[in-house]
Amino acid sequence: MAAKATSLSVPGPQGVRDVRISSPDRVLWPESGFTKLDLANYIVAVGAAFIAANGNRPLSLQRFPGGIDGEQFFSKNPPKGAPDYVRDVMVVYPSARSHPQLVIDEPAAAVWAVQMNTVVFHPWPSLASDPDNPDQLRIDLDPQPGTGFDDAVPAATALREVLAEAGLEAFVKTSGNRGLHVFAPIEPVREFQDVRHAVIAAARELERRMPAKVTTSWWKEERGEKVFVDFNQANRDRTMAGAYSPRALPHAPVSTPITWDELETVDPRDFTVETVPQRLVETGDPWAAFGRSQGSIDTLLQWWQRDLDNGLGELPFPPDYPKMPGEPPRVQPSRRKMDLPET
Repeated sequence: MAAKATSLSVPGPQGVRDVRISSPDRVLWPESGFTKLDLANYIVAVGAAFIAANGNRPLSLQRFPGGIDGEQFFSKNPPKGAPDYVRDVMVVYPSARSHPQLVIDEPAAAVWAVQMNTVVFHPWPSLASDPDNPDQLRIDLDPQPGTGFDDAVPAATALREVLAEAGLEAFVKTSGNRGLHVFAPIEPVREFQDVRHAVIAAARELERRMPAKVTTSWWKEERGEKVFVDFNQANRDRTMAGAYSPRALPHAPVSTPITWDELETVDPRDFTVETVPQRLVETGDPWAAFGRSQGSIDTLLQWWQRDLDNGLGELPFPPDYPKMPGEPPRVQPSRRKMDLPET
């Protein structure tokens, strides 16, 4: 017997498309009971805001064929059988290898990705038309064990001030977990390495202002109970869950744009696949103006150079990256100490 299936009519800029959803009753979030069809309907409901945030960008799909508690894998290039309204763009990975990467341009393409068991959408910080030059500066505020969302809030507020001093307008969203993501639209005239250095400069400035609360230490053993500014999320082929993307956590949370006025009072657990569509209806999209003006990272790069001149060097890269110029040893500090010869 053929598996049960249904079809959704998805409006978009090219008109209404019918997208087939197989196994619509498959439960993706066991704790919440939300199904594949629930997720597809969520994407339809938030479609315009979702595409504004994630469309026209190289995109990775985090797919869960058996629900969030089962097997998962990432798809970067379009799976076989993709409809003609799903495209790809050639990108270069840190290994220098080139490969086509998925791009979506309309809500129907995102619903099709749900049909392919996608739960989390990971867009690049650059446009498909210029994948080598990010048009977004992204900073991930990641609370470490012993800290939580309430600790990320003052860090985000202070980071907004840092970026404003550098000439950038900051936008904020929940990560969908315990942290916050702070983004700033930037002119797409610098490659990933420059943007990474700009992020490090902002992170170091934030750390100077909140030394007891914020850390840029890459090694977990050195972070303590602080909020980690994850500068390596600014690297090529490193992505965060996109705005309005669901997360693979039990209560089906959504990485949700918020206003700066909301930041002090929101509870990120309130933003879920069930609640975010109504929130959009009632409050609109807090990121509707995102990208209308783009700032320069020149000031942040001047701060980067100032810190270099003062003896602060390059920071570690992810372990799967090739060795990078000026990078310190990729060995955790305690192990380096163990390997020192006795005197």
